[in-house]
Amino acid sequence: MSDDAAPWLIVGLGNPGAEYAGNRHNIGFMVVDLLAERIGGKFKAHKARAQVVEGRMGPPGPANRRVVLAKPMSFMNLSGGPVTALRDFYKVPLERIVAVHDELDIDYPTLRLKLGGGDNGHNGLKSMTKSMGADYHRVRCGIGRPPGRMQVADFVLKDFSSTERKDLDWFVDRAADAVECLVAEGLERAQSAYNG
Repeated sequence: MSDDAAPWLIVGLGNPGAEYAGNRHNIGFMVVDLLAERIGGKFKAHKARAQVVEGRMGPPGPANRRVVLAKPMSFMNLSGGPVTALRDFYKVPLERIVAVHDELDIDYPTLRLKLGGGDNGHNGLKSMTKSMGADYHRVRCGIGRPPGRMQVADFVLKDFSSTERKDLDWFVDRAADAVECLVAEGLERAQSAYNG
């Protein structure tokens, strides 16, 4: 398969299970859920220990792309295994993989897109980079730092506060728009349109 025919693999990072669904750490799941809704797909179990939706994204014509939306069903710190298995199954080049994840060092609700880089202590990224290398795209959804002396682990595994929830639908919607722009028009265009 030529690289042109290869799909984009858009991975929302999160933890499986209803008790984690509204957590800050699960914003990646929220974004790919919305993208699946937009392309009219339903998640199905895949042998790679992930839920996937296959479809097309972007305007009709040459910018219309094949995409695979994925939610790894391992816990966050083991995301690399399912993502690597999906990459191999769908024959996706690394630069067509997009990780959508929460980011502590960016204020809520701000987005930043980039290609490659470190994991910044994010266990999902750490696991993906260890499995595949670092040269994949990231859509970083800022959640800010924990208040006071709250531990980072406690903060990311808590639901968004009632104040944050007022902006959450807008933020998830904007992150989904940024993914669509990245896939259809490239990183520079998406950065200039969405980087906060």
